[in-house]
Amino acid sequence: MFSTILSGTVYGVEGNLIQVEVDLSSGLPCFVMVGSLSSEVKESGERVRVALKNMGIRMPPMHVAVNLSPADLRKAGTGFDLPIAIGVLAAMEKIPPASAEGILVMGELGLNGEIRPVKGVLPIAAGAFKAGVRKCIVPKENAKEAALAGLKTAGVLELSQVIDYLKLSAQEQDIKLPPEQMDINLLLGELAQGDGYEVDFSEIVGQESVKRAALIAAAGFHHLLIKGPPGGGKTMIAKRIPTILPDLSLEENLEVSSIYSIAGKLPKGSCLLRERPFLNPHHTISPQALSGGGKVPKPGVISLAHRGVLFLDELPEFKRQTLDLLRQPLEEKSIQIDRSSGSFTFPADVMLVGAMNIATTKLIQWKPTKLLENKAFQGLGRVTYWILGQIAVILRQPHWIFCTSF
Repeated sequence: MFSTILSGTVYGVEGNLIQVEVDLSSGLPCFVMVGSLSSEVKESGERVRVALKNMGIRMPPMHVAVNLSPADLRKAGTGFDLPIAIGVLAAMEKIPPASAEGILVMGELGLNGEIRPVKGVLPIAAGAFKAGVRKCIVPKENAKEAALAGLKTAGVLELSQVIDYLKLSAQEQDIKLPPEQMDINLLLGELAQGDGYEVDFSEIVGQESVKRAALIAAAGFHHLLIKGPPGGGKTMIAKRIPTILPDLSLEENLEVSSIYSIAGKLPKGSCLLRERPFLNPHHTISPQALSGGGKVPKPGVISLAHRGVLFLDELPEFKRQTLDLLRQPLEEKSIQIDRSSGSFTFPADVMLVGAMNIATTKLIQWKPTKLLENKAFQGLGRVTYWILGQIAVILRQPHWIFCTSF
């Protein structure tokens, strides 16, 4: 018996539809899965088999073949568990074979039949809506994301719910599991009621010149470099810049929320972000983590900061290779990553804010010759360096000193 179920996967930042084809035939009992699959997708067969067993449904000793089409597109994630389980049940005639026709299905399956949330539901649902799909079955926690894309959404908690749901007629299905409804105007009203920020720009006392520079930069979404002594409030001001940026429009919010859905970073119980992104990576971040990477590349920090602020604290401490990666994305407002599996373009329209001390955070050697070679002190005057070195020698100071403003 043959059955096919509609599902989807994320490729870059775009959702792609996948046909899950299941065939049961006589032969050596086994569960074979093909179609350019990642390790977590290959493990779906065992999760499905055990979940069905724990629900009292035993698979017959037959040859089970599962194909995820198109076969040349790399599939990753755990969202194929539920469509594979439904496909197997349809092939076993436990549910009507045509009951899931034209319905987008996604979800991770627990061994007890529980249906768990997955990543990337929002872009996949949006892509399915463009392709003409109008109905979907997703985990309850992902229901708002799918409904936001315009689909008639049934949020489910366990596999038994799905089985009972698919045995009903279309009219009875809406009574059994009322579809999730999203009122865009109501949603935007809820987002506008509170900005969601834990800090506020009005909390800054003093620092008038830096505050004015931050206001001008925020008004034009310009990049900003803050330079000053340690403890002067550079990080405090940078963290509050998103609070003076305009609210995200609906189009921008959907764009940013899709990226966070792919990364699995959407706030729990919400389908949209309540604030502009603010990312503050450590200076030891790798180039791949900053730009995005992997065999099938995922969004990096620069893409997660899209439409928001990317804050690089202690800017001189970042490796030159890492900083060089930012040059082209800052100009083009996007970043392109080429891999053997294809070419991926991620959005990267960010406001870059850097902070650095007057001198580098590295300790400076007191010897005059070492001071003269240190780039942090070039241009400040060789005579001053020599005097500082001589004072350190006379007073028998330790071999390392900090630089303060002159």
